[in-house]
Amino acid sequence: MPHGSRNNLTRIDPRDPFVIDTRTLGRRPGSMRKDSYTVPAPANLGVEMVGVPEGTDVELDLRLEAVMEGVLVSGTARSPLSGECARCLDPLSSSIEVEFQELYVYSDTRSGESAEDDERRLEGDFIDLEPVVRDAMVLALPLSPLCRDDCPGLCTECGVRLADAEPDHHHDAVDPRWAALQGMLDQRQEDQEG
Repeated sequence: MPHGSRNNLTRIDPRDPFVIDTRTLGRRPGSMRKDSYTVPAPANLGVEMVGVPEGTDVELDLRLEAVMEGVLVSGTARSPLSGECARCLDPLSSSIEVEFQELYVYSDTRSGESAEDDERRLEGDFIDLEPVVRDAMVLALPLSPLCRDDCPGLCTECGVRLADAEPDHHHDAVDPRWAALQGMLDQRQEDQEG
């Protein structure tokens, strides 16, 4: 015999900083509230060369609106970034600000019962913002971050930072087909000097 209270169990941990309680909206379409939170950044919030350091502050400004189907969440997320330049590999730091909007549908409504897998659902009165914030931030990150727009990068021959190198920095490139002859010429010059 099923126990009635089990229907209220949720997979969302209400103590998680990204979990928001919507009870104050009361399922009254048109009711709204604005909130601001500062939450610690979760792990792996980034791409290969740049991201939000784990545990740093993510500032959330939210607007929660009750609508017929569920709760519409609109907001802004701001956070510092750190990573390395894609050209010169120097450390870089900046910040990111993204906007997001997501509808969390009530699970006991017609739209909630037939909700697609990619639609977000309220679990009880709780919503988990982490996946929405993660998607918005990661999609806004540059795949090739630069320390500055005109970063010249590294020398392909010796690896020196071109920004620090002399203006006339260059290497005499020898065609690999002639490299053996160049070696013989160098050996001949050494023999003549010695």
